[in-house]
Amino acid sequence: MKIVLDTHTHTIACNHAYSTIEDNAKAAKDKGLELICITEHGPSMPGGPHKYFFANIKVVPPILHGVKVLKGIEANILDFNGKIDLPSKYENRMEIVLAGLHNMVLSPGSKMENTKAVIKTMENPLVDIIVHPGNPAYELEYTDIVQAAKDTNTFLELNNSSFVHSRKGSYPNCHYLAQLCMDQGVVVSLGSDAHFAADVGAFSKVDLMIEELNFPEKLIVNTSIEKLLNHLRSKGRELLKDPRDKLNYKEH
Repeated sequence: MKIVLDTHTHTIACNHAYSTIEDNAKAAKDKGLELICITEHGPSMPGGPHKYFFANIKVVPPILHGVKVLKGIEANILDFNGKIDLPSKYENRMEIVLAGLHNMVLSPGSKMENTKAVIKTMENPLVDIIVHPGNPAYELEYTDIVQAAKDTNTFLELNNSSFVHSRKGSYPNCHYLAQLCMDQGVVVSLGSDAHFAADVGAFSKVDLMIEELNFPEKLIVNTSIEKLLNHLRSKGRELLKDPRDKLNYKEH
């Protein structure tokens, strides 16, 4: 199985990552990736980028070093009703929207509250992917989560960083979640959650899990650029546009 894209990466803009967009694109090229998503934390994250970062992200070229770049956000879920911190004024600037629970923004609630928060978030048509749902800090009813993902056509992330750098104890939850997704035909995304360029496209741990489960390639969005782009376009997104086109801008 060949992975050609990474849906979840960060840069120095979030103040707790250590590479630039260009660094990430170069790393992606070196690893043979064809597309990356720049998905900075929403402005409610301590140290996160100001909302104007998302207003001006259109200046980033759609192709860097031969790698397609989708400009997006990892929005924070703000409450148990699924509100997210994507400024409404800039919704149309986002080519992809990830959302997730972060304890720096919303402290864990009961299993029922956490599950409600995620399901309500998935009911927001702006949201494309729920990130690191295997985080053991937030107890979830996974059968309900997977059913809601199926009903709303939302992808669920298997986050490689959860097995390496953070959210210790995620593996059993992710394993169970992946099994449920297989059973229900729910598409997953593999996210490196890279906070340093060397981790862009790093899926070694999650790869082992999907191999063990014999997870079907057709349910992994990272195996085809068109699979991801067609999904986003079906939601009305304009993708890979460049304002420089009017200036006869050429690719890097």
